[in-house]
Order: sequence, then C-alpha cells, then structure tokens
Amino acid sequence: MGEEKGRDEGNEAGPGQMYQPYIIMEDLLDKLKLLNYEEEFLKELGFKPLSRHYFAIATNPGEQFYMFTSLSAWLISLSGKQFDRPQEYDDPNATIANILAEVRQLGAATDFPPNKLKTGHGEYCIYVLDKLADEALKKSGFKWGKPLYPEEETEEESTVDDDVELTLDKVDDEIAEEEDIEEEESFLDLEGLRNLQTNKETAESSRPEEIMESSVDANEWRLEVERVTPSLKVHIRTDNKDWRTHVDQMHLHKDGIETALSETKGYLDKLHKEITRTLEKIGSREKYINNQLEHLLQDFRGTQDGLAEVKEQYRQASGGVTERTRQLAEVTEELERIKQEMEERGSSMTDGSPLVKIKQALQRLKNEVIQMDVRVGVVEQNLLQAKLKDKTNMQRDMNKPIGNANDYDYLKG
Repeated sequence: MGEEKGRDEGNEAGPGQMYQPYIIMEDLLDKLKLLNYEEEFLKELGFKPLSRHYFAIATNPGEQFYMFTSLSAWLISLSGKQFDRPQEYDDPNATIANILAEVRQLGAATDFPPNKLKTGHGEYCIYVLDKLADEALKKSGFKWGKPLYPEEETEEESTVDDDVELTLDKVDDEIAEEEDIEEEESFLDLEGLRNLQTNKETAESSRPEEIMESSVDANEWRLEVERVTPSLKVHIRTDNKDWRTHVDQMHLHKDGIETALSETKGYLDKLHKEITRTLEKIGSREKYINNQLEHLLQDFRGTQDGLAEVKEQYRQASGGVTERTRQLAEVTEELERIKQEMEERGSSMTDGSPLVKIKQALQRLKNEVIQMDVRVGVVEQNLLQAKLKDKTNMQRDMNKPIGNANDYDYLKG
C-alpha cells in the first residue's frame, strides 16, 4: 500500500520530478566553478573535477560521502564560519549533525532523515550542498546579472518565383506596384492622360455593334479549367516572426496555464493535506515506538557494554594463548629433534655394518702385527749378527799385543 501511494504521489508531482536532482546538480556544479573549487578545494585533496551528475548517481558510497562532508566543510568555511574538515575516523552521525545544524542556521528546511546523507548521494545531499553554495556565493559578493541575449541578424528570405503557384502576398505586391505606377504616370504625365483619353474614345468608336459569342466548346473549356485549377491555387504562408502570431500563442498558452493551474492547485492542496496528515501520523508513531522501546534500548546498550568487556577479555586471553602456542611450537620442535636422534641411535645399534668394519679393522691390525713381528725378528736377527760380529772383532783385537795402556783402557771401555 505504501509503495502504491508513493507511486501515485510521484505521478501527481509530474513525470519530470525524478530528473530534478540532475538539474540541481548541474546548477550546483556551476556555482562551485564560480567559487573556483578546482583550485582551492580539489587541488588540495588530489581529486579530479566532479562530473555533472556526481552526487545524483550512486558510484562509490565511501568516496562520495567523504567528498560530500569535505565539500560541505569547505563551503561552510567560505561562509565565514569556523568548521573543521572531517577526518577518516570521525563519527559520521556527528559529522552529519554538525552540517545539518549549519544548514538550519541558514534558514533552510531540514525535515528529512539524517540517514539519507550517509550514502553520499541523492537529492538531499545535493539540496544541502546547493544551500551552502548559495550562502558562500552571497558571502563572496557574487550577484546574478540579467542574461544578455545575442542580437540575431535577420536573414533576407529568398523567394523563389514559381510559374505555376502564386502567393497572396506576391499578388498583392504586384497589384500595389501597378497601381503606384499608374498613379505616378497619371499624376506626372499629362500628355499620357490625353493620349489615354483619345485611345478610349477610339476604342469606344471601334466597338462592334453585335454581341460577341464564344466559339469554344463548353466541354473543352470545362476540361481546360479542371486541368489548370490545381495550378492556380493561392498558398498563404504563415510568418513565424509576425508579432500577431506570437500574441495569439501567448494568449493560448496563458489560457492553458490558467486551466492547468486551477486543476493542479486542487491536486497540490489535496497532496499537501495528505502529506501533513501522514507526517503527523509518522511523528506520533515514532514517539510511541520510542517510548515502547526505551527499556529495550537500555538493555541493548548494557549488552553492548558487556560485549565490549568480553571482547577485551578475549583479546587478553588470546595474547596468552599466542604465547603458549609459541612455547608449544618450540617444545614440539625440540621433541622432534630428540626423536630424530633416538631413531638415528636405534638404527645405528641394530645395524651390523659397524661390527663388520671393526672385524675387518682387527684383521688388518693382526696382519699388520704379524708383519711387524716379522720385521722385528728380522731387525733382531740383524742386530744379533751385528753384535756377534762386533764380539768376534773384539776377541780378535784382544788377542793382538797390547801397544800401550791407553789402548787397553779403550778396549776395556
């Protein structure tokens, strides 16, 4: 029912009402250009110039809301008031409330929900910016002047002579020219008048006494008339530049406007009464709902506070869990390393290859010992033979005669 009612109201307002925001947006863009917003506002933010329908069409709600609040703050500052530019982490509800408070001080009506401005586009955003731009232009001393229309040069209309069709104006002009010529000649040329009078008398004297009868067949004459009649039509061309035509059109439009105004006024009065009655109902229902939901809102706020506390406890517990998880990872890594070492030792204990290597090493040692014993035996044999040889030589030397005491001491030693 609500959608059908809104649709009916839109039809009463007119089919062009839905395109009204686009027109206001174009006017707003012209006002911003007059305020030199490209150099003084957009250059600082680093944005491109706005399109003709930037706030009329939804493109990027976050960017559009930031542009709306920033542009509103800039226009309010141009109006001579101190207004801080909104930041990224500011509360959007508080920002919208501050902007609407400034708009109310200008005397503009703000009887629409503030949530309509959170989207950053739509007719309400354009309405707020348009009012702020008007105030900024007023403070800057700008005044709208009367439009200057260029003078249109009247072009000479070229007339094409047609041997078949004749216009009523052309016929009248030719007749007037012939009459003027005749009057001038009759007024200036007296001799011609005398000759004309003489010619008339001669013509009267030469008139036939009998009645002239036509020898043309009536049927042939009728056929010739039917053939020539379409070519003898007189076409009257209406001139759009004639002031009489304009006056007639003005009277016609005036009558139409008065008729439509009388009908439209009744519809508008009826619509105004319905809207007023609907707004009163909405206001009363809103108050009733607020009274009924007051305790629920208090419970909701208490629940939100409890949720914030639980979130804080969860954050602290999450920090402890993170630390313990890191310690568990370190212990797990150490355990894996010890398991790997135990597996390596177990595999080395069950493996017989080291024992085989030891046996092979012992066998090599035995072989080397045998070889060493053989070499020691050889060396001992050589040493024994050397000693025996030395003893034999010593006995031979002892059997020789002693030369002196020194030699004896030497041999004894």
